[in-house]
Amino acid sequence: MADGQGTSITGQELDERRIASLRHIEYMIGALLVLAMIAAISLAKVVVLPIVLGFLFALTLSPLVRLLVRMHLPIGIASVLVITFLGSASAFGLYMMSGPAAMLMDTVPEMQAAAEDKLHMIRDKMEQMEQAEKQVEEMTGNGDGERIVVDDPGLVQSALASVAGLGSTLVVALILAMFLLAAGDMFQHKLVRSFNRFGDKKRAIRISHDIERQISRYLGAITIINAGLGVAVGLALWGLGMPYPYIWGVAAFALNYLPYLGAMIGVAAVSAFSLITYDTTGQMLLPPLVYFTLTSIEGQLITPVLVGRHLSLNAPAVFVAVIFWAWLWGFAGALMAVPFLVVVKVVCDNIPAVEFIGIFLGGEDDRIETD
Repeated sequence: MADGQGTSITGQELDERRIASLRHIEYMIGALLVLAMIAAISLAKVVVLPIVLGFLFALTLSPLVRLLVRMHLPIGIASVLVITFLGSASAFGLYMMSGPAAMLMDTVPEMQAAAEDKLHMIRDKMEQMEQAEKQVEEMTGNGDGERIVVDDPGLVQSALASVAGLGSTLVVALILAMFLLAAGDMFQHKLVRSFNRFGDKKRAIRISHDIERQISRYLGAITIINAGLGVAVGLALWGLGMPYPYIWGVAAFALNYLPYLGAMIGVAAVSAFSLITYDTTGQMLLPPLVYFTLTSIEGQLITPVLVGRHLSLNAPAVFVAVIFWAWLWGFAGALMAVPFLVVVKVVCDNIPAVEFIGIFLGGEDDRIETD
């Protein structure tokens, strides 16, 4: 056979070209499936998010349930007690914070007025820009056109809607976690029975145990560290005279679940409130500087020592995962980015065909410690 240029092509070469073309088609189909899966996950956020959170809660709380079982407490009762305690504590915390949060929301107009007074130079520049825009509209004859105004919901209404949606998601996640904890090792046994070869059974057990151990260690340690950071931030800002220091402590606790982004958001928020609280430049800069210092000590010293021995993920992979899941699911997705990355790395570390992905996601040691 000859191609268009008169060069003869053997049957073997033709088969190789066909195989290469089929591989390219497979890659394209695989890429389309990945895009379709991402779109489906994004659209199914309302359903998938509480399921994922339920599994994360179950993985985190499973060591505590096992401890209660070793104390001769039935696993069903132990699961109900743990979930009930967690749900009650969360509800009580939200109730205690609702009053101060409402007071803070009521002071938003006053804070906006104070900020406008202190940022009068920027306001003057904006007014000059608006005047220039009006002059341009008058010159172009577009000044009499109708202006469309979008009636957006207020800040309070948006916040209440977000809290209501988050509350329903947490309730569903906690109920699912209770059923998963009460099931014990049932799903692990079913997973092992689904494989025929003994090597595959061992690998499945190893992966499930590693995922549970890594997730529970990470979330448990991070929760304790974040609680300490929240207390430190609250006390420090209380000493500096910042309003509502306990709210800032709770905010630091919650935001620190977001690697890198949480600290940036916290520093920016503290800077904004410090701007309208204090009069001198030194006083304005001190609270955000203290917040940044405390989060830096936590991120560079405390967390690597307590968590880094058991979890090895490189910083660029974590940052990209946080950005991706924040884009996909918002704040809740950013919170689950690191646990999801841990699951992916554990699976890849135990499957030779994709072990290179685990090495790529790992830190300096290239593997997650499993001691």
